[in-house]
Amino acid sequence: QVQLVESGGGLVRTGGSLRLSCAASGRTFSNWFISWFRQAPGKEREFVAAISWSRGSTYYADSVKGRFAISRDNAKNTVYLQMNSLKSEDTAVYYCAARVLMYSTDAPQYIYWGQGTQVTVSS
Repeated sequence: QVQLVESGGGLVRTGGSLRLSCAASGRTFSNWFISWFRQAPGKEREFVAAISWSRGSTYYADSVKGRFAISRDNAKNTVYLQMNSLKSEDTAVYYCAARVLMYSTDAPQYIYWGQGTQVTVSS
């Protein structure tokens, strides 16, 4: 049973930084992709970033490219999302999700989800 647990959310000032963590368990993830999505109130869940567990290849939404960085620590079975230069529009609940063989930017393509962590960016 795949389990994903996010942590690291909180309240941060505009321009500040946060690092989110996604601890994965329940299987080996060598052929999997771990993605981050976010959902703001009244909006659809949107893709943020993804990483290939085996190769470390990374993919980003245009809205976060250059500001966010996704990485993984294989020894800890954890994926991170480093968020810099945060803006008010980054305020959302952030979720990590897992998918085998290939990532997708479409949330319904994912079966496994974490519970989410709130990120609030305030001026």
